[in-house]
Amino acid sequence: MTRDDAVTPLLSVRDVTKRYGARIGCAEVSFDLYPGEVMGIVGESGSGKSTLLNCLAGHVPPDGGKVIFDTRAEGPRDTLSMSEPERRMLGRTDWAFVHQHARDGLRMGVSAGGNVGERLMAVGARHYGDIRDKAIDWLGRVEIAADRVDDRPTAFSGGMQQRLQIARNLVTGPRLVFMDEPTGGLDVSVQARLLDLLRGLVRDMGLSAIIVTHDLAVVRLLAHRLMVMKDGHVVETGLTDQVLDDPQHAYTQLLVSSVLQV
Repeated sequence: MTRDDAVTPLLSVRDVTKRYGARIGCAEVSFDLYPGEVMGIVGESGSGKSTLLNCLAGHVPPDGGKVIFDTRAEGPRDTLSMSEPERRMLGRTDWAFVHQHARDGLRMGVSAGGNVGERLMAVGARHYGDIRDKAIDWLGRVEIAADRVDDRPTAFSGGMQQRLQIARNLVTGPRLVFMDEPTGGLDVSVQARLLDLLRGLVRDMGLSAIIVTHDLAVVRLLAHRLMVMKDGHVVETGLTDQVLDDPQHAYTQLLVSSVLQV
């Protein structure tokens, strides 16, 4: 991926810190994410990667730092200083969050089409026929047959639920997607299909994304850049292939070698 350094970052993270008493969730994390760029965040359980993601997405208030997003209307703004209605609208339009467990990102008692349509209605869509048509179109994009539009997510497999969650998130054309272990808990064959789908959507829509995962194969396939976390701190960052093929930090070397030994 090439980048013009004159381009304004889509997201600028500065010194984001979160503590839970004496325990550090994440400490003084800073980076820039550019339009169309995918950042992977890896580390073992407890490394702080999910805490960081939730701070960035506004789900958990950090103790310090700034999360500056280049908004369409007003340019760069610190999302942490936005009002709650402003943050909610951002989460319905330019931002999306894909949970590890699809049930956390879906309304299980609402049909597949209704799940996709709800996000459209949240941004002002009102024509039932248009909403249904767009929902069916997006189900097709994530490889769910149109005749399943009225089925509830409880009738779907885990992989289909995750694809439905992705359709629900992407239907409004967000520019930034947060993903928390998007392939976690799925069978290997289902993971491969989902990853191929995600890679195509990210490419075709020009999405920027931040992906948290413990699976180095996921970031190898999807991420342009990689950030390695340990005990709440970023210990290494760089181009994904560079970090994975020639890790400099001892902890990164251990992560990579543990995968190679499996």
